Amino acid sequence: MKKHVGFTLIEVLIAVIVLATGLLGFAGLQATSLKNNQSAFNRSQATQLAYDLADRIRANSAAIATYTSIDPEDATEQADCLTTTGCSKEEMAEHDLFEWNQVITNTLPGGAGTLTVTSGVYTISLTWDDDHDGDNNNNPNFQTSFQL
Repeated sequence: MKKHVGFTLIEVLIAVIVLATGLLGFAGLQATSLKNNQSAFNRSQATQLAYDLADRIRANSAAIATYTSIDPEDATEQADCLTTTGCSKEEMAEHDLFEWNQVITNTLPGGAGTLTVTSGVYTISLTWDDDHDGDNNNNPNFQTSFQL
């Protein structure tokens, strides 16, 4: 009888290579899944933030001119709106824009929001750097429109 020395080692080596290839494929799927999950989370946050501003505007519609005249990035915190003494409707509108902008910049990576009005239709737009590449040309954009 003739012995085949080393034949099973080749089989084991091939099995390890096939297993390693499968595990690398699985790791790639997992990484893609995590990326897509984070992207979906950011889109959900953008949707919630847009509707938050729309609700704030509806609740304080008497100061609609203030909401549309101030860029959210230029809005300042109104200390009177944080106390029980209260503040004017215009100060509340500016404070709403300030808080909204703070939440956007803290929640969405590279996030920015705008509010525009055209013929009585208010449009809220949010953009963020979903792929963290610093290129603003390929950023996702969420928009919602409403009328008062």
